[in-house]
Amino acid sequence: MHPVVRGAGALGLAAVLATATAACESGSGTGAAKSGPSTAATTPTTPAATASASASVPPLPASLTGQQLSWQPCPAPSTAQGGDGSAPGAPWECATLKAPLDYGKPDGQTIDLALIRAVATGTGGQPRIGSLIYNFGGPGGSGVVTLPALAKDYADLNARYDLVSFDPRGVGNSAGVRCLDDAATDASAAVDGSPDDQSEITALDAANSGYTAACEQNSGTVLPHVDTVSAARDLDLMRQVLGDPKLHYFGISYGTELGGVYAHQYPGNVGHLVMDAVVDPTKDPEQSALGQAKGFQLALENFMKACAAQAGPSCPTGQGGDEGTRRITDLLTGLDTAPLPTDSNRRLTQDLAVTGIAAALYNPNSWNALAVGLQEAMQGGTGTTLLALADAYTGRDQQGHYSNQSAANRAISCADDKSRYTATDVQGLLPTFRQASPVFGDFTAWGLTSCNGWPVQGNADLPEVSAPGSAPIVVIGNTGDPATPYEGAGAMARQLGAGVGVQVTLQGQGHGGYDSGNACLKQAVDQYLLADRVPAEGTTCS
Repeated sequence: MHPVVRGAGALGLAAVLATATAACESGSGTGAAKSGPSTAATTPTTPAATASASASVPPLPASLTGQQLSWQPCPAPSTAQGGDGSAPGAPWECATLKAPLDYGKPDGQTIDLALIRAVATGTGGQPRIGSLIYNFGGPGGSGVVTLPALAKDYADLNARYDLVSFDPRGVGNSAGVRCLDDAATDASAAVDGSPDDQSEITALDAANSGYTAACEQNSGTVLPHVDTVSAARDLDLMRQVLGDPKLHYFGISYGTELGGVYAHQYPGNVGHLVMDAVVDPTKDPEQSALGQAKGFQLALENFMKACAAQAGPSCPTGQGGDEGTRRITDLLTGLDTAPLPTDSNRRLTQDLAVTGIAAALYNPNSWNALAVGLQEAMQGGTGTTLLALADAYTGRDQQGHYSNQSAANRAISCADDKSRYTATDVQGLLPTFRQASPVFGDFTAWGLTSCNGWPVQGNADLPEVSAPGSAPIVVIGNTGDPATPYEGAGAMARQLGAGVGVQVTLQGQGHGGYDSGNACLKQAVDQYLLADRVPAEGTTCS
């Protein structure tokens, strides 16, 4: 039972694929870069810079804004954080930042936020700009684990920035949300996430209720305070404690929503801000889920075309198109009643197969693994590879331990979104979702029920990201992105406001653009981050 995730950052999979060779495309940009105002200046923040932050939020005490971080060699990740169990080693340092549990009560209870950094190397002799803070998405991914795994993609930026990431509130070692134990999580995942009859609908509702009750019992104190608005306030506290007059930030997937919410609250504090794999701030959960169903279906069709071109008749999805989709839906129909054996003592269910297929579509580097997994399942009658892909996505390690990624994802999403969908609501939506994707439609639609009965009321119908007065923000859209469809980048740029959101397009495949290996896109972003050169609106790389 895996709910639809906003931004759908497959962070566990990202770490697994971090050592894969990047798929390089020749880059060609359209539109010359233009110079923008320097955002690397070290002028102090003025009161006007924070004027758009909520007036109802009291100022933070000096005990928080003036705290000194104690950077130490990083330990191995905790179970909640995930990772491979080994410490990242040099140059990585870790520290703990104290933040208010409730920003409405800044002198009250605090929580610890886990941070990681690699200090600027100074390569090339250029001066240090400041800290560049990353959020890799989810919501629910541990930045403490993910940044070292993907750091090679950002090595050039490390010359002038301290690369910094963190576990957002509710995630990993930052007051991580706890719900079910490992065995109960396995049992919950075995519940049919695309029910076919009333008994299966009842079982899904019961599983959701049990999950919600466990979250409330184990993490009831933190659940009201893991929303994105609070996380954005954490970002500004980090900025102050790290000593940066402006926030330099790189948000990916859900991290783009967090960046937009920050820019709305603190437009005068925005320095360099990059959004990659952009969440559409104009779509409610239903619209977002439908967009994801379409996006994953498009990515699947692109995979099937590539597979047919490369493998010909031996491709497990044949010539792709309707034939390939039928082969996959036939496989999934069979798994609904007869899960496949794997090399472990677990079986590949329909839900796990869909999760594994979706996970592999995030990155073209994993398309070969998807072809192998489908071949195994369709012709060999085993599900080992698809199960491994699903486990990477859901944060389950080989010992059967889960990170808290899925629990945090649900808690943050339900704290943000007011919408609550019942089984009756979803049954009315199914025809539209099935038309959007015969493979993913049912699962994305039923995932909408995951916040039904949640003990915390959601903050808003849509995130507020308008940021008048902000410095220019670079917004990257990838035309082949399955999890955050390309249209979301344009919507975000428009919502940020005229002269603020600057859209850059990558005509490529996969979730996100900067780490795709496209030289044109990397150059456009690096010039913005390192030389204050804002890309021309409409810049396109292919």
